[in-house]
Amino acid sequence: MGNSRLGANQYGKAENRVVRIYRDTARHEIVDLNVSTTLRGDFAAAHVDGDQRDVLPTDSQKNTAFAYAKAHGVRSPEDYALALGHHLLEAVPKAEAAKIRVEQYPWDRITVNGRGHDHAFVRRGDSVRTTEAVVTRSDEVVMSGVQDLVLLKSSGSEFRGFLKDRYTTLQETDDRILATSLAAHWRYESTDVAWNDAYDAIVAAVLETFADTYSRALQETLYRMGDAALGARPEVCEISFSAPNKHHFLVDLEPFGLRNDGEVFIAADRPYGLIEATVVRDSAGGE
Repeated sequence: MGNSRLGANQYGKAENRVVRIYRDTARHEIVDLNVSTTLRGDFAAAHVDGDQRDVLPTDSQKNTAFAYAKAHGVRSPEDYALALGHHLLEAVPKAEAAKIRVEQYPWDRITVNGRGHDHAFVRRGDSVRTTEAVVTRSDEVVMSGVQDLVLLKSSGSEFRGFLKDRYTTLQETDDRILATSLAAHWRYESTDVAWNDAYDAIVAAVLETFADTYSRALQETLYRMGDAALGARPEVCEISFSAPNKHHFLVDLEPFGLRNDGEVFIAADRPYGLIEATVVRDSAGGE
């Protein structure tokens, strides 16, 4: 093995399904998480020599994720991820950084006689809250976000005036369906944040802007949503979007003697346009 050297490496435990039930009162709370832990550092001996003395087993990382759901609690995925990251750095001297990724799945109370049940829930099929915390020996950085946020506007969107070449067949339109399954991730300036309030405010700003902005293109909508999110929470220095354009094509109903005035569409899941953009606060110094 004299012709090679070890490059970048990391290891961890992926997708620990951690469910924490709070039973402090008769009205229970549920927090449903998917937790992945990763350690980076000086683990060359494990790869080159098979020496595991500096390697905390991934099974131990799994156990820690569950134990911390009880010992530390999960009041927000960000707070939980930071605590888990700091603990793993303390437990593994050769680790230089711990990256903790958390997905939180939403649950609602089942309504019985007009009131949410104390301990019966229904899983929502909508968006997933995400967090990624990277903890090093000298710093900590948190990126939070939301994914699978499916949005649609039945009007208030156009697409015209675009560049055309010999292969262009797309027709210009001044009234179209605008739909996407949005993923957004934002980075905080610090970790002194009211995490749940910040998440709620950013998602609300994104949704309100999507609804109220007359869209000349999905690109414009993303930029305005990003600007609104930065305006909603000063702790956020940048926000990135990934937005597949979920196309809806008008169905030709004339063969059936029917007129289709923008009422019946076919939803095409692929291929799709993929629009991505990052909006950076001026003071952050980004491009």
